[in-house]
Amino acid sequence: MPKCLSDAAVRNAIAKTKPYKLSDGDGLFLLVTPSGSKYWRLKYFFAGKEKLLALGVYPDVTLADARERRAQARKVLAAGNDPGEAKREAKRLLIEKHTHTFEAVTREWHQNRLAKWTPLYAKKTLKRLETHVFPKLGTRPIADITTHELLSVMRRIEEHSADLAHRQLQICGQIFSYAVITQRATNNPTTSLRGALKPVVKSNHAYIKPNELREYLEKLEA
Repeated sequence: MPKCLSDAAVRNAIAKTKPYKLSDGDGLFLLVTPSGSKYWRLKYFFAGKEKLLALGVYPDVTLADARERRAQARKVLAAGNDPGEAKREAKRLLIEKHTHTFEAVTREWHQNRLAKWTPLYAKKTLKRLETHVFPKLGTRPIADITTHELLSVMRRIEEHSADLAHRQLQICGQIFSYAVITQRATNNPTTSLRGALKPVVKSNHAYIKPNELREYLEKLEA
């Protein structure tokens, strides 16, 4: 059985004319290249085939880190899954998550609605989102946005206009619904905010009926 590595052995491993390996046992080894770079690798078997899993680069990934990653990979393997495939899927999901930001999904949603809107309404809708919502939530993965975060943004808008806050919350509800339908989010946080904003107070304005206008103007002239 190979002797386990030590921190000193890893640290002092020098480059040679050809790549070579320093084994830590249970499939884990350090690959030392002629340039002096040191890569952690894990050799394992899945479905009868030998495979290699990259575990990081020394010294960013220490010996202890590499052993922990080996243990995690072995757990995945013990569960009947391929650690390499699991790593690739996790990376794909991470990239996808940070690609599907609130702003990116919103602009896609907005583009899909253009045929149903007038140019003026489409421009006004996007401008309000750019002004009031994007600065706080634009770069956030839409799937990670919480009810609390959204409420905080709506409260800021509410300080200037309760009516605008209600309108923006309604628009955000449509955006999150679109994200759920297109599988970029799992829930719509706006559904929990019903009744959370201050009600809009509508003012009653005096008006004159058409058949009363002539009499009013005559009295006004007198």
